[in-house]
Amino acid sequence: MAVFSRVLDWLSRIVIVAAGAALVGLVMMMGWLVFGRYVLNDTPTWVERAATLSILCIALPVAAVGVRERFHLSVLGFREALPMGAQRWIAVGCDSLVGVFGLFMMIHSQELVEMVWNFRIPLLGISQGWTYVPLMVCGGLITLFAIEQVLLDILRKEGPEQRGIKAAFLE
Repeated sequence: MAVFSRVLDWLSRIVIVAAGAALVGLVMMMGWLVFGRYVLNDTPTWVERAATLSILCIALPVAAVGVRERFHLSVLGFREALPMGAQRWIAVGCDSLVGVFGLFMMIHSQELVEMVWNFRIPLLGISQGWTYVPLMVCGGLITLFAIEQVLLDILRKEGPEQRGIKAAFLE
């Protein structure tokens, strides 16, 4: 389990670094848009579509990392009112549902990618499928991170979310 968690830690770091680089690229694109529009008086039309694609590449994989780091939206009031044993199994159930959601998201996004792969985005000249690839990646990452959370929920001595992922294996 420790090796699996370390691999996912490495993967989540790559996602965060890549999202940071994409964010820098997005800022540069927006700067070029403003420069082109107001200085050159010639708006680069490709920037808006490229920015939309960049936002998808930033937000979706980082949302998947949120599943791992537990900074996603969750309501814990009911679960925390239960005994520790019940909390554990409710956490297992919730994390399992999140994993199943991620799996379906990945599978159906792949179908979207395959369906529109031969169509081109006019302003960018790339496949329309690239619009849905971040959704597919996000679903796969959510599935992996949810599997880790389920395993941690089962193997931890404490109840769910009592300690972070890294602390669970530093003993």
